[in-house]
Amino acid sequence: MSKNPRYGIGNRIENKLLDLLEFAYFTYFITDRDKKISGVNKCILILDTIKFLVHTSWEGKFISHKQYEEIGLKLKEVGRMFGGWLKSLENPEKKNLTQTK
Repeated sequence: MSKNPRYGIGNRIENKLLDLLEFAYFTYFITDRDKKISGVNKCILILDTIKFLVHTSWEGKFISHKQYEEIGLKLKEVGRMFGGWLKSLENPEKKNLTQTK
């Protein structure tokens, strides 16, 4: 990124990534299931905001198509992880089930 976008939207993306990391860390240690579900939902919301900001950076040609693709794949994987975490919290009886044949 060039200087102006780096200190504008780039800084905003960096702060949101740090917020996501911090919030996910705190959510991990919450013991109340309902509050944990709320925390994971908040993490997903922050992640969606990051995806929007990265997309906006790409649309503004602040990052290349290759950078956008690489970042997008990583954010998609993080989204799958949060989705799995949320699903395991919402359906605790299905947790750690294995099929034996």
